[in-house]
Amino acid sequence: MHLLRLRATALLPASLIAITALLALSALPQHAAPQTLGREFVLDLDPAQSQMHWSLGSTFHTVHGTFALKKGTLQLEPGSGKASGQIVVDATSGNSGNDSRDKKMHGEVLETAHHGEIVFRPDRVEGKISDQGACNVQVHGVFVLLGKEHELTVPVQAELAAEHWTGNAKFGVPFIDWGLKNPSNFLLKVDHVVEVELELKGSLHRVGAP
Repeated sequence: MHLLRLRATALLPASLIAITALLALSALPQHAAPQTLGREFVLDLDPAQSQMHWSLGSTFHTVHGTFALKKGTLQLEPGSGKASGQIVVDATSGNSGNDSRDKKMHGEVLETAHHGEIVFRPDRVEGKISDQGACNVQVHGVFVLLGKEHELTVPVQAELAAEHWTGNAKFGVPFIDWGLKNPSNFLLKVDHVVEVELELKGSLHRVGAP
């Protein structure tokens, strides 16, 4: 019995040392990989620093043009992948560098006198978003053109920082299949899909941040 007590007493300091070591290690800074965001955050678009380019192939050449971004705010919940908000394009700003072609685009194809805005409303994001740094995600939502809604998934490359963000996206819009007038004629045939490239910049706010 006396020998057992001595062994138990001898083991106590070793146990205390082990527990103390574990507590000390847990208190040290951890250099793990960036964690995904758990709280909602808001991306506000800066139209002055953002651009929208488009191109449309045709029989003889490819037409290039631009649209101006009007406004935009996106709310994202990284934990659930839910998204809301909208990005609004000024449809009346469409410009291809050719007055007669632009007149036909606005009057017959986009009908900008009655539909002055093109809108994208996201509803979910697929892919991991890190607290800071680069991320590649798929943004699903509704693309509103001529007042009609069309489902669309846009691949986005984004860069998040403490208080600002940038994003780049390239995708196709099948405008003829979506019911817009085909601008082709007997001699000139155009593609049924217009290629769009977005360059977005703005400020970032994390909900609940001090």
